[in-house]
Order: sequence, then C-alpha cells, then structure tokens
Amino acid sequence: MTNYIELNTFLKINCLAQTGGQAKLMIQEKNIKVNNEVETRNKRKLRENDVVEFNGKKYTVESSVCLKED
Repeated sequence: MTNYIELNTFLKINCLAQTGGQAKLMIQEKNIKVNNEVETRNKRKLRENDVVEFNGKKYTVESSVCLKED
C-alpha cells in the first residue's frame, strides 16, 4: 500500500488537467507549486496535507486523494 500520489495523477484525477500530457506540460512550464515551491518533477510524490497551487488557487492533498480547495 502506498501513501502517496504522483503530481501528474493528482492533477488529472482532480480535473486540473484533462490529460496526462497536459499535466506534464503544466509541470514543465513551472505553473505548479507544491508547498510554496515551484515543482518541475512530473512524478513528484504528494502525501497527505501537501498543498498544490495552480492559477492562484491552493489544493490540499487529503488521504482520500481528493482535493480540498482552500
């Protein structure tokens, strides 16, 4: 059992990206922050309570892998 989700998967599951390719591009273009730092790793492991930021909105990773908008 894993206690993480990869950033690209998180973006897709939560409808912040429509496809894996779009998620990868968003990350490569430095449009995503994790815990207030720009993240460029496509497969960055996110864990519960990590905060993903995109377009000025912050999303908290929950254990159910769904996002909660702050």
